[in-house]
Amino acid sequence: MSRILFLVSSMQGGGAERVAALLCNQWVQQGHAVTLMPTFSGRGDCLYPLDERVKLDYLADRVGSTRRSVLNKIKRLFALRRAMREISPDVVVSFLPPVNVAAILSAAGLEIPVIVSERTYPPAMPLGTVMEQARKWLYPHARTVVVQTQQASGWLAATCPSANGMVIPNPVVWPLPVGEPEVMPVQIVAKSRKLLLAVGRLGEEKEFHHLLSAFKLCAEIRPDWDLVILGEGNERAGLEALRSELGLDGRVHLPGRVGNLADWYERADLYVMSSRFEGFPNTLLEAMAHGLPVVSFDCDSGPRYIIRHDTDGLLVAPESGIKGLAASLSWLMDDKERREAMGQRAVDVRERFSMARVSALWTAVLGLDCS
Repeated sequence: MSRILFLVSSMQGGGAERVAALLCNQWVQQGHAVTLMPTFSGRGDCLYPLDERVKLDYLADRVGSTRRSVLNKIKRLFALRRAMREISPDVVVSFLPPVNVAAILSAAGLEIPVIVSERTYPPAMPLGTVMEQARKWLYPHARTVVVQTQQASGWLAATCPSANGMVIPNPVVWPLPVGEPEVMPVQIVAKSRKLLLAVGRLGEEKEFHHLLSAFKLCAEIRPDWDLVILGEGNERAGLEALRSELGLDGRVHLPGRVGNLADWYERADLYVMSSRFEGFPNTLLEAMAHGLPVVSFDCDSGPRYIIRHDTDGLLVAPESGIKGLAASLSWLMDDKERREAMGQRAVDVRERFSMARVSALWTAVLGLDCS
């Protein structure tokens, strides 16, 4: 049995947080002692199901303050170092750059190996001069830097050539657990309608405004199709305004975040991803695991490692823009036989990115004894 300390910013939603919960659950099932420590100063709640054997230990509770001052940041570093001494883990695993930097600093001199992980394509999300330099200086001191794609591995080799990198994709979750809120598709879209589905935070990087414009080009001559975007975020007001401007009220639905995603994947006819960049998108994996054909921009960097173009989905050149996305969507909207054939191949992700395969890669990197 090994003792594992898992650090992540929060557990309030997001792809990194979901994978953190999956790995923690997997490791305690293998007999390891796992402490999951969200480091966010505001504390928050855990939205993902955790095995009761995973110890949830909020760093904010140890600091005694949720303020975001500079002094509190220093206090959190010392509190994290004290926690490492107290828990005495065999290995520390950290997700996301600010947490990674804090983990390496806090573990300095403690002789505890630290495994850090980037959860998106780093060049797409500049961190600012100070954090970029801290990452460049500190990552070589981690035992391993885990990235999700070969393209991200290339970035690491160029940016931190002395860092020890390893590529580990996200695992696919199938079947999906059911949580709250539970919103049934029939409450939003009539059974007679065909459904184009997208899932993600309503943030600028998802470029759902481009998706609405592309759907406008498709929808005019395909009156039996609706678009549903599941998720919540600060772009909601802008997307609702654009929906009205494009005359798509009643054809585009924004129900918010739902806890029963499987019901939506099973109801949909086609899945779309319009992101400007991605890490290794969980929702794309989930949609394909449920037998959905997919259309995605060939953005940096995850989709091209998941979609087998013209086999289980279509990759759209980003430079083709809204018209290119609309053309690919239209082609599959008009060809039910092609959609069904691609959907039958899409389920291969259940094996290609199974929890067993991905967990074995993590086990090797962490040096865990699973005997």
